[in-house]
Amino acid sequence: MRLPRKLHAPLLSVAILAIVSAVWEGATQTSRDDGVRSEYEMLVAGADETARLPRPSEIAALGLEMLSDPVYDRGPNDKGIGLQLVYSLGRVGLGYIVAVLVAVPIGFLIGMSPLMLSAFNPFIQVLKPISPLAWMPLALFVIKDSVWSSVFVIFICSVWPILINTAFGVSSVRKDFINVSRTLELSRLRTALFVILPAAAPTILTGMRISIGIAWLVIVAAEMLVGGTGVGYFVWNEWNNLDLASVVVSILMIGVVGMGLDFLLAQAQRAVAFEDA
Repeated sequence: MRLPRKLHAPLLSVAILAIVSAVWEGATQTSRDDGVRSEYEMLVAGADETARLPRPSEIAALGLEMLSDPVYDRGPNDKGIGLQLVYSLGRVGLGYIVAVLVAVPIGFLIGMSPLMLSAFNPFIQVLKPISPLAWMPLALFVIKDSVWSSVFVIFICSVWPILINTAFGVSSVRKDFINVSRTLELSRLRTALFVILPAAAPTILTGMRISIGIAWLVIVAAEMLVGGTGVGYFVWNEWNNLDLASVVVSILMIGVVGMGLDFLLAQAQRAVAFEDA
């Protein structure tokens, strides 16, 4: 019996995962049995064996245990992975929404006016390449709050892809559409909302997809720096406790959540592109 073509890719993914897990399991088991540890392992763990890379079976068991009660709260330094992800998502969501509210109008302004493009372009080219984490010390000094400093870093890393893609999408709208709006004597505001925005929406959503991916990457590093709560702090705290299995589980959770965020925006982008077609 021949399998449907749509099942080929999922089955191949499962096979790749199984092979990698089997190799990983065998390699870590052999490493545990030979009794030989690297200089780095002895440095971080001393006589303790918990610093060794965990086996996939251990990671799976711990993952099920962590997901069985993901939102527990037993104090400042003992919170479930689900609760930590909620803290991180809240910071990412707030910084990201502010970035959208700032970048889309400015992108429209730049895309519709060559003069504004020439005026803003030097600032964009200078500020865009700066690493978001380079802003963290300045943000902490000015804002004096680790949570809001993290939100600011998310804002500053999210704003550029949205702004640039919005400006590009607006400037690339077909001139025929603009000419029709002039023929109908639409105001500039109505032209922007009902002609330019729908035409540029797929490009704007592309910038939003890029931004959400960058924001989710940056929040982990930011929370490692400032501590407190969040998935970045959780990863760093588990590493300090030499619980590498928890570190691996949290890394996988970060990837799954990031994939989910991108999936939601991808669906919105497809819906907009379908309506335009």
